[in-house]
Amino acid sequence: MIKQYHDKILRGGQLTKEELMELSKVPLETLGQAANQLRQETCGCGFDICSIINGKSGRCPEDCKYCAQSIRAHADIEEYPLVSSEKIIKEARYNQEKGVLRFSIVTSGKRLSDEEVDRLCETYQAMREQCGISLCASHGLLTENQFRKLKKAGVSRYHNNLETSRRFFPQICGTHSYDNKIQTIRMAQAAGLTVCSGGIIGMGETMEDRIDLALELRELGIKSIPINILNPIPGTLLEHQTRLSAKEVCQTVALFRFALPDAAIRLAGGRGLLVDQGKCAFCSGANAAISGDMLTTAGINIKMDIEMVESLGFEVKPHE
Repeated sequence: MIKQYHDKILRGGQLTKEELMELSKVPLETLGQAANQLRQETCGCGFDICSIINGKSGRCPEDCKYCAQSIRAHADIEEYPLVSSEKIIKEARYNQEKGVLRFSIVTSGKRLSDEEVDRLCETYQAMREQCGISLCASHGLLTENQFRKLKKAGVSRYHNNLETSRRFFPQICGTHSYDNKIQTIRMAQAAGLTVCSGGIIGMGETMEDRIDLALELRELGIKSIPINILNPIPGTLLEHQTRLSAKEVCQTVALFRFALPDAAIRLAGGRGLLVDQGKCAFCSGANAAISGDMLTTAGINIKMDIEMVESLGFEVKPHE
């Protein structure tokens, strides 16, 4: 069955939901090896590394159950408004010098005001002039005009996670809709930006929900797919959620590879919960990562990440 599906993909075909559900029953060792081989054949040995800075923290009015920055949560986090351009540019330079390929400013809240977007555009323009690093932005549900401002300032990619399947999304967030997110992605694309979008696994969803998410992303033409592993942070509404096993993480990564064979499958938040810091997933079809600190949790050392992926035969370079 795996050979049949592998050959179908290499002939230019796409797997159906039913076929992906069949693959989910294959033993992990066999599935992971097949996904890794498919990754080599469709994407080569390239490995894409990006990093983020928390540019505005806390007091988010949205009710996303996983998030420590929601006003519905009671997590012990630092709260602050937009950070200075100087701090952001300094961080971008540091990450570029360490070998990171893409850098993103991430801000809390449903969206930014025009004034905040204009302020950040000045920062993006300064980064474009002073750093060689590619620029990404993650600022919530912006308007198409705001996206055009970001594009003009030097941003090339916008990040907006769908988070989970359409079916499961209402169990996670009630203050904005799945369609709000899809509309945002399409507006960013219309403004000339590529889009990075994925989700969080381990929130109580099923494997079918994860496959539905992968197919939704494929329909939207997304090529950068962050997979976050839920970190049940104390004070959030999912603080008592059981952590996923490394086996289930790797199984999900492998299925995403078969659903999105030429994408950058990017291990993101929660990777530090894995004993091997994601090595098993990088051998199961993943070929990208967010390195360094996350938004409200510590990440993984950039130098250690690069050494690990190079030891696996990857070459750090942008995903085409």
